[in-house]
Amino acid sequence: MQICRRSLVKTLFLAAVLASPVHAQETLVEHDAIKPVPRDSRWMKRHESMNERVKQGNVDLVFIGDSITQGWEGNGKNVWAKYYGDRNAVNLGIGGDRTQHVIWRLDNGNLEGISPKVAVIMIGTNNSGSNSPEQIAEGVTAIVRQLQQKTPNTEILLLGTFPRGADPSDQKRQVNEKSNEIVAKLAADDNVHYLDIGDKFLSDEGKLSKEIMPDLLHLSEQGYTIWAESIEPTVKKLMAQ
Repeated sequence: MQICRRSLVKTLFLAAVLASPVHAQETLVEHDAIKPVPRDSRWMKRHESMNERVKQGNVDLVFIGDSITQGWEGNGKNVWAKYYGDRNAVNLGIGGDRTQHVIWRLDNGNLEGISPKVAVIMIGTNNSGSNSPEQIAEGVTAIVRQLQQKTPNTEILLLGTFPRGADPSDQKRQVNEKSNEIVAKLAADDNVHYLDIGDKFLSDEGKLSKEIMPDLLHLSEQGYTIWAESIEPTVKKLMAQ
């Protein structure tokens, strides 16, 4: 009888967790977008350099993502200096990363010993050619959960994955849009703030110009200006500035 009672309590507890707002959109389906994995030696070198920066502390703001985020150090460097140069900000972006690579990084030093006021996440576009919107959303969700566990006092600004391709007919853009619709529901959590600024990059007809994204994926300096200006009111509010 005692064993049955324990089993019942365990079952009821699990059901309650899975029914809570935090877990309502999650599944237990296995796929590569949620399986943490590192990449090659060049990737590892950048990963380790970010870990070294994080170990120095004094981190109030982090940007987490792929090459579009890493590009703050390229086309976006002047914009970064203007908006984030005095905010103890750290760039945790690596070109080519998919959700599974970010998951690995966050478990291997990128957040060790820090509790930033705000974490800006923009990831998923590199999954759009091989994963379904649902799988990408699960990968993004896993990243959000890692932050909630490792840095529970951090406010999370989750950005919708940016548009790509020349116009709305682009298949990978459509995948991103569908995954965005799913992850937007994560804003039900108190410390998650979802913001989709994709329209800021597009014309009224939904077309993407090469002045903003020269290769229809990565941002120009103008594109980074749009990014920074679009999130600034939210960043300022979350950082209590």
